Amino acid sequence: MRSAKFIFLFLLGLSCLLSACVNDMEKIKQVTFDANDPDEKTRDLKMVYSDSGMAKLKLYATIAETFTKKDGKVVQFNEGVLLEFYKANGRLGSTLTAQYGEINETTGTMMVRDSVRMFNTDKKQTMETEVLYWNKKDSTIFTDQLVTIKTPKMLLFGKGLKTKQDFSSYEFLEPQGRIKIDK
Repeated sequence: MRSAKFIFLFLLGLSCLLSACVNDMEKIKQVTFDANDPDEKTRDLKMVYSDSGMAKLKLYATIAETFTKKDGKVVQFNEGVLLEFYKANGRLGSTLTAQYGEINETTGTMMVRDSVRMFNTDKKQTMETEVLYWNKKDSTIFTDQLVTIKTPKMLLFGKGLKTKQDFSSYEFLEPQGRIKIDK
């Protein structure tokens, strides 16, 4: 009699537990789904692009959010981004920082804006602008915005610029002047 009572209570308890574990997915989607939310969100991102075991590019971001859009997968860096471009010998060639960045993984292009700064480590030259575009396929960087370049000996400025990601040489689209700086 005692074992029959135990089995009955055990089955009753088990059926209560099993019936309590059923979730209605439609109700969960109503509570948690927002079309504007990212598909993925990553904190303290460090990404390394390499070729034949050598780093070509390192990307750092506090927060990276991935969205699937009509024109492909887009990764947004809303709290700043740092890119380090490496030379063929593995040494750091240039850095690029901005307050905001966006990579379109389908097209292989990146746009950065807000306090954009690029620095060439060998030549000690700095470029500053508000918007800059990078094409991963051919390693070109360009902008149609106002640009300032500071070298150890000169201050150059103009509108629009084209350069390679190593920032070793550049071309102003509309140069506007130069100022020699004496130490």
